[in-house]
Amino acid sequence: MMLKFFGFLLLYRLVGNPFLALIILLVILYFLDRRYVGILPSFTKPFRRSRQISKLRTTISLNPNDVSAKFDLARLLIERKRYSEAKELLVQIADRYEQSAEYWVELGYANLKLGHLPEGEAQMLQGLEINRKAQYGQPYLRLAEVFRNIDHNKALQYVTQFQEIQSSSSEAYYLAGSMYKALGRKEEAKRAFNESTAIYRSLPKYKKRQERGWALRSYFAKMR
Repeated sequence: MMLKFFGFLLLYRLVGNPFLALIILLVILYFLDRRYVGILPSFTKPFRRSRQISKLRTTISLNPNDVSAKFDLARLLIERKRYSEAKELLVQIADRYEQSAEYWVELGYANLKLGHLPEGEAQMLQGLEINRKAQYGQPYLRLAEVFRNIDHNKALQYVTQFQEIQSSSSEAYYLAGSMYKALGRKEEAKRAFNESTAIYRSLPKYKKRQERGWALRSYFAKMR
């Protein structure tokens, strides 16, 4: 905090305008976070995604039978939280993706976010039955995310299953710690948060970038 304050004072002396100095400081902090930490969201990603969606819509309008384009569009729409539209597209191509784990976990997630919990959960589990390591185990975290405020024990079960696939994930241990904390199991929560930060320290440099934010969350969570 003191470093930011002195940084602001330095910029203020350089530019002579407190508002401009504050804007420059925020921009610097944003780029430092994107480069070294990764907690703040990317400002450019939504624009890139919008361009991709526009291109896929054009492709589908020219060729309504392009099932690959429909699947890719549905995945991007799920990222945009447009679950109804994504589900409609996925239902249209069901016969071509019946044996695809990726298809079932995406359709299941759309249904979960639409509030159709039993149907969505069953579809995601169907996808994971086809390929337990689909999307590197991320569907288990999606299930945990949905159930974390509804059924703590079920959410913890899904986090544990993800850990079996991704044993070197700070995110998984952070989520496990959050679940234990919600269940009042404070010692287990603390151990999970400690494991999260320990795993982060053991990761190779290229992997630390994506796990750093979860390690920081774990560090602050165990202090509360």
